Amino acid sequence: MPDLLLELRSEEIPARMQRKAAGDLRKMLADGLVEAGLTYEAAREYWTPRRLALDVRGLTARSKDIREEIKGPSTTAPDQAVQGFLRKAGLSSIAEAHVHSDPKKGDFYVAHISKPGRAAEEIIAELVPGIIKNFPWPKSMRWGAASAKPGSLRWVRPLQSIVCTFGPETEEPVVVDFEIDGIRSGNVTYGHRFHAPGPITVRRFDDYVAKLEAAKVVLDADRRKEIILADARNVAFANGLDLVEDEGLLEEVSGLVEWPVVLMGEFEQDFLTIPAEVIRLTIRANQKCFVTSRPTSPLEGEMSAKPTEGGAVPPFSQREALPSALPGIFPSRGEIGQSPLSDRFILVANIEAKDGGKEIAYGNGKVVRARLSDALYFWKTDQGDLPDLGTLQESAAKFELDLKKPLDQRMARLDHLNVTFHAKLGTQGQRVARIKRLAEELAPTVAKSISPLEGEMAGRPEGVASAGATHSGISKREEVGTPRETTPSVASGDISPSRGEITALVARAAVLAKADLQTEVVGEFPELQGAMGRKYALLQGEHPSVAAAAEEHYKPQGPSDRVPTDPVSIAVALADKLDTLTGFWAIDEKPTGSKDPFALRRAALGVVRILIENRIRLGLTSVFANAFSSFAGDAAQISDLLGFFHDRLKVYLRESGARYDLIDAVITPQSDDLLQIVRRVEALGKFLDTGDGKNLLAGTKRAANILAAEEKKKTPVARIVEPALFREDAEKKLSAAVNQAEKEAGQAIQNEDFSAAMLTLSVLREPVDSFFEGVLVNDEDQAVRANRLALLARIRAATDQVADFSKIVG
Repeated sequence: MPDLLLELRSEEIPARMQRKAAGDLRKMLADGLVEAGLTYEAAREYWTPRRLALDVRGLTARSKDIREEIKGPSTTAPDQAVQGFLRKAGLSSIAEAHVHSDPKKGDFYVAHISKPGRAAEEIIAELVPGIIKNFPWPKSMRWGAASAKPGSLRWVRPLQSIVCTFGPETEEPVVVDFEIDGIRSGNVTYGHRFHAPGPITVRRFDDYVAKLEAAKVVLDADRRKEIILADARNVAFANGLDLVEDEGLLEEVSGLVEWPVVLMGEFEQDFLTIPAEVIRLTIRANQKCFVTSRPTSPLEGEMSAKPTEGGAVPPFSQREALPSALPGIFPSRGEIGQSPLSDRFILVANIEAKDGGKEIAYGNGKVVRARLSDALYFWKTDQGDLPDLGTLQESAAKFELDLKKPLDQRMARLDHLNVTFHAKLGTQGQRVARIKRLAEELAPTVAKSISPLEGEMAGRPEGVASAGATHSGISKREEVGTPRETTPSVASGDISPSRGEITALVARAAVLAKADLQTEVVGEFPELQGAMGRKYALLQGEHPSVAAAAEEHYKPQGPSDRVPTDPVSIAVALADKLDTLTGFWAIDEKPTGSKDPFALRRAALGVVRILIENRIRLGLTSVFANAFSSFAGDAAQISDLLGFFHDRLKVYLRESGARYDLIDAVITPQSDDLLQIVRRVEALGKFLDTGDGKNLLAGTKRAANILAAEEKKKTPVARIVEPALFREDAEKKLSAAVNQAEKEAGQAIQNEDFSAAMLTLSVLREPVDSFFEGVLVNDEDQAVRANRLALLARIRAATDQVADFSKIVG
């Protein structure tokens, strides 16, 4: 069957647009072909900086003939209806229509439409110009003399040529001829801009790819990525280094070159005193280059004695002179296990230079040095005093800041400048005050959950649940609440703060959490907010937990991001997210459909994960009430926000493998303790996996169904169960069992032992089965029937203490 080759060659397309544009081209052409009556076996898109290409295999040479009948109005219909029928059917007069008869409806008009098939070349020639004119570029431009005319062609960059050939492998393909804005399709393309700028005549796709390769163009973007990655690794290895891989940068760089040539540049080692994150971002953002690291042995890689936040460890003789205020400067989570950066970087050129790329590498090195000089200036400036300290006294007093410390100065300036957080929610300073108040209120609850005994040092490695925090019954794939990492604590190596310290540390951490927004480095690289706050906090001698909170209070930022486990970080992270949620709820800026501009779903999911994965008990209703007090919120908003959290919890539990019906059975509109909900779901799941659980579920649902049916018919149900009306032993046994189960289950639930509550309910299984086997509920005696229905209501009430069994499937 024939194949189609299409290439749209232009000036350089922005790398970020290429992949989507190629996909859009494939979809638009494929949909258009199918709509026109053609079929194809496969279609694949390709792209380089200067071209979008499409390879369509097994395309039918002609569309099928179409014969159809369009039913019209009655022959006695008014002229207006007849004229509408003619327009719809494409007939010029009613004489061209046929008359059909129906015994019931009488005579009516029918148009017999016959559309002969069309050649694929004709369809393609009509289709492609329309795709080009209506292509959905995020941004497009006009160019040349024709740009002054209305309706002139727009493309992301000036379109230069179009290749469009069609034909089977056994024959010479033909050029599908069409023209758009003076550009006529053909079979001529061009290779690399510098290495092979001459015209290249192509026939079909295989020929096209081979000739482009010979002309120094690698058409397949994924292959370009493989070449870049392999060569970069090899160049780094040859110099005794490791490549610091970056998938996002690799994708971008592969869209900047058609013939990738990997080179190595260098800069002065003095710049290595800058934090690794800043170096990497500077080189990545400005030069689209990869950084390298030096392999280290386990002993060399230890970070316990790291004295500065960005540089190499000084000689031992110098370490003793370090200020005592910096005894605990620990690596950020991203640095743990990473080798130190080297003074070499990897760049990807688009040309094979005659000097082997020396001049290219040197030129890139000059630019990198200039950028790193700026970064070094920012880094040093952020550690110095601000020039306007005299104006910051009032803000410093408000937040109890020490203006001798650089980060405190930045927080004071953040408040003094009245930097807006949101037009309806006040300034960043006001927000920090709210977060501080809320975090202090949350601190005792967090401290109690993380450090069970007063003054006890938690000593819990980051990402490791406290003793006894195992889970079961949710999923064989992943138990809900099970922490996903076991790396050391960001806060202080292995030791969390004592319970007595937490509240004071939380207050300090909340005040400094947003201070780095006023630093030069974060101003240049906003994605480093939090990480730089942590570094600056450690440099000015803050407690490691306070420094960790500056970075970790933003987490988790997605379903796969880690959850903070240091108690100070937890309290500030919860306060930050809850303030955001209650604030935007108060001004009615809630997520709608797919729109969530303020990432409120992510914030709520972050709260859910923090509470569950750290096994923290927290009544959200009271917390919401405290948070809403800053915004004049009401009970309806609290209830609505709690429902929003229930939805996020359901998503979280379902993704962890929990059954949706068990979640619905446990959650009530008043449920505000997320960890308790999870424990109920776990216990219910384990119970229903047993034989007793399955049988009790069947019996309970039967009782509930009978009761619901009778209540619907307004059948009288006794207010209390009267033992004197029992006629059968099964009634007496069931009543006794319900009394016992109701009492013991209630006690177990009060003790929050949901597994024990389920075990208690299991004693109902045999009495319930015996009751339905030997007792007729709808007895002729109205009093007996009402009493038996009351007994069924007792069964429902007993099980409802744990879950609404009527919502459980099975």
